[in-house]
Amino acid sequence: MKILGIGSRIEHPKYGKGVITNVSSTDYWVTFIEKGLETIPLDDTFQIIEAAENEVDTVSFSEVETTLRNLLKKWSDISEIVPIGDKWKGGKLILEPGQPGLASKEIPIDTFFHKIVMVRDRLRVMEQKVNSSNLEEIEKIELQQYITRIYGSLTSFNILFKSPTNHFVGEKSK
Repeated sequence: MKILGIGSRIEHPKYGKGVITNVSSTDYWVTFIEKGLETIPLDDTFQIIEAAENEVDTVSFSEVETTLRNLLKKWSDISEIVPIGDKWKGGKLILEPGQPGLASKEIPIDTFFHKIVMVRDRLRVMEQKVNSSNLEEIEKIELQQYITRIYGSLTSFNILFKSPTNHFVGEKSK
């Protein structure tokens, strides 16, 4: 089976005439005149109106974008957008000193939350760097245990996160 290139024009029995705008390892992404964007299997039945040669990239743009996003998330300290719980939006953290006569300090909870997320993201980067380092295995394990304990110390802040998938997780009891 010959794979058609991007720009090839086809006529599909169900969708009508269209142009191949992307090719993945299993599907053509085709923009049809009357039906809009549809994906069809590479081995689907259709008539070739005009084939574009040598324009096939078996990795789609979205696959490259997803891979790049995952790599950046894994290896950089760029923070992903992590939503704060709805009940905390617009709130403030008030720090009251224990000594009389001293002023209290108010911090927008969104600012505080952003700093907590940055700490979490930098811990993840540190964890990746430890795991990929040339340290002895025993040293890696010891450092990993410290990082896990740090995560455990930060679990009190989990109430601020909208989604449990973003929570800090420390050592789990067996």
